Amino acid sequence: MPHESGAISRFLEEKEMNELLLLLKKFFGYTHFRPMQEEIIQRIVAGKDALVLMPTGGGKSICFQLPAIYLPGTALVVSPLIALMKDQVEGLVANGIPAAALNSFQSEEEQQQVKQLAIQGKLKLLYISPERVMAEIGWFLPRLDLSLIAIDEAHCVSHWGHDFRPEYTQLAILKERFPKVPIVALTATADKITRQDIQKQLHLSNPEVFISSFDRPNLSLNVRRGLNKREKIAAITRFIRQRPGTSGIIYCMKRDDTTDLATELTNHQHIPAIAYHAGLSAKERTNAQEDFINDRVNVVCATIAFGMGIDKSNVRWVIHYNMPGSIENYYQEIGRAGRDGLRSDTLLFYSMSDLIVLRRFAEESGQREVNLEKLNRMQRFCESDICRRRVLLSYFGEESAEDCGNCDVCRNPPERFDGTILIQKALSAIARTEEHIGLPMLIDILRGSARAELRAKGYDRLKTYGVGRDLPYKVWREYLFQMIQLGYIEVDYEAGQVLRITPLGRRVLYGQQSAQLALYKESAETSQEKASTNGFKAKPIRPKRTTNVDDSLLDALKQLRKQLAEREKIPPYLVFTDASLEDMVTQRPTTLDAFSDVHGVGQIKLDHYGRVFVSLIRFVLKLPPLP
Repeated sequence: MPHESGAISRFLEEKEMNELLLLLKKFFGYTHFRPMQEEIIQRIVAGKDALVLMPTGGGKSICFQLPAIYLPGTALVVSPLIALMKDQVEGLVANGIPAAALNSFQSEEEQQQVKQLAIQGKLKLLYISPERVMAEIGWFLPRLDLSLIAIDEAHCVSHWGHDFRPEYTQLAILKERFPKVPIVALTATADKITRQDIQKQLHLSNPEVFISSFDRPNLSLNVRRGLNKREKIAAITRFIRQRPGTSGIIYCMKRDDTTDLATELTNHQHIPAIAYHAGLSAKERTNAQEDFINDRVNVVCATIAFGMGIDKSNVRWVIHYNMPGSIENYYQEIGRAGRDGLRSDTLLFYSMSDLIVLRRFAEESGQREVNLEKLNRMQRFCESDICRRRVLLSYFGEESAEDCGNCDVCRNPPERFDGTILIQKALSAIARTEEHIGLPMLIDILRGSARAELRAKGYDRLKTYGVGRDLPYKVWREYLFQMIQLGYIEVDYEAGQVLRITPLGRRVLYGQQSAQLALYKESAETSQEKASTNGFKAKPIRPKRTTNVDDSLLDALKQLRKQLAEREKIPPYLVFTDASLEDMVTQRPTTLDAFSDVHGVGQIKLDHYGRVFVSLIRFVLKLPPLP
């Protein structure tokens, strides 16, 4: 009897899958599923919850659209952007699938018409914003025969996500009100902690997590550092002219930059380009988007709002005029190139001035610690001397033991060495502390620090204490960041940013695998950067004459800040705020360690400005210069 029951079950599963494949061909024109789609669809059709991570262009939409067509009733799709809803609804209707969106841009009459169709069961998919869910949860939504609930761009649910939206945190009410309806949450970018938070926030019931590969081997990855505005425009012009007739997006941090750059390319470089940003009228934005989609113009200079929901498969390149604030943002934006799987190129410009601005944004945000950590990881990606694709994949928890050969680091590889023993020293120290330490403490253990906290915990009695005395602190820090980027170590943010050894790291620790590291060398750009800040040749600073040392010191600090700001072409407050200067006067830091305790001094500003400010403080206080 059990054998007969199993045979019937397999027969029904095969029949069901054959029906789904027929629908896939009929409505979407495909004869087979892409990787993981079949398993995800089977899970949803079985009425069970799922979390799906699939890169842009990987086929996420099919995962809920096909079950919506197959199952009786209406699928509710929660989506964050009207443009995203519009694009997907138009695509479904064009394929003969009854779908509609409910949004505030519709007239009252249009909204009532959509609601009536949904209540009558005449829609297979209904798209709605998270804000609208809360407005309709009391009367309208309970009147629908819901087949499934899909929550798109699900990273918005999580405080750890790169595009957190408070409205998304209320979506747990869907599971409470419709406990028997399967929920599928989908996103293109979510690291480990964000994935866990999505499941928790949405109250998913024993969800199966499907993680597609984040590898996009058709995308080349390139980073250029330290270029000024004129040099960036020249590089962009060369880049576009080397790819004549191709479509591409240039992402800018500021609205003014999009219009200035589009004007420069069009009027002076004879490369037709349009601007797109939230400050334009709805009509102007729509026209710009339509011109780009329909290949009437090939180049769009845009803020990050552009691109979501635009299924344009022939975008051949993406340029970042400014550095993004997180690896998630970067990955999502470059994912808009090469959606058809053909070779496409990406170029990112990285500068210290961008970093300072982004750091200020992060510090002023409602998620300061989260955003600062994500910015630090983005900075490490830009400064990396190891395969950039491996850094990206490691960030999303995916192992890659081989370099990609399709990024600027692989094409111009740095000098490498067998780092197996060095990595084993670090991993051994982490293991011997039972994975309870963060990066600073790990370096202190390896270098044999006499810190009171280290000795109080008994770490000075570890076998690995002091085994790395031969390397300076900053060199250990660089190698440890490489280990994180290569996937030997991961940071557990929920546990206070302690370090954990990955399965790949354990293979190295136990001698089952060797490992290469890029030899640390101070790059020419780093040296040049120091020459402009730490070794800054300031004009003679003459503090005002007064018997009050505090007044003299504050005046001298303001003069130095003004000179640095003029040199870097940024407002003085982006160097340091008045509050920071006043705290320098109060604390009078005469070492770099002491300077790090000043209000508003993070690691970036310590590295960039610390030495020159401490030198000035010592000069005003008539102390010997820094060694």
